[in-house]
Amino acid sequence: MNIEEANNVLTDADLLVTEQEVISAIKRMAQEITSQLDKSCPVIICVMNGGLIFAGQLLTNLVFPLEVDYVHATRYGHEVNGAKLNWTVRPQLDLRGRTVLLLDDILDEGVTLAAIADYCRQQGASDVFMAVLVEKLHLRKITPGMRADFSGIEVGDRFLFGYGLDYKGYWRNAPGIYAVKGL
Repeated sequence: MNIEEANNVLTDADLLVTEQEVISAIKRMAQEITSQLDKSCPVIICVMNGGLIFAGQLLTNLVFPLEVDYVHATRYGHEVNGAKLNWTVRPQLDLRGRTVLLLDDILDEGVTLAAIADYCRQQGASDVFMAVLVEKLHLRKITPGMRADFSGIEVGDRFLFGYGLDYKGYWRNAPGIYAVKGL
């Protein structure tokens, strides 16, 4: 994709959620997470690269003791269709007996988050929670009825980008949640 094509994707996209709406959703989620996890000294694990922007903004609103780690596991790379899960980096902190909160940009089908949650349980985590900025509403979840424990925004089944979500590796930095025209 060249710069002109990338710019056209943003120009033609539908803005679904404004930046201010995203910020409000993150603040609401922080309150919900705080009320449930503030006494557990959790390990917060950011799922890279998509979860980076969401995690950075959420973490400054969680004012209680916690530790931060990250994983890099992806099915997409710079593609728009997922393949098998590719682990680049696994968590470095000891998860035995710990409460873990996974932070990711989106819960779509749930394959990546389910695999990371299973890995954390295999490493001895006592509880594993999922927080996602965006949760897609459709019936293709890996486990029927799968939901994140904490969700910022619910949207329909479109191809999204912005606020950590990318389109072919671009526009994670877009200030809002956009849907690609025609996808």
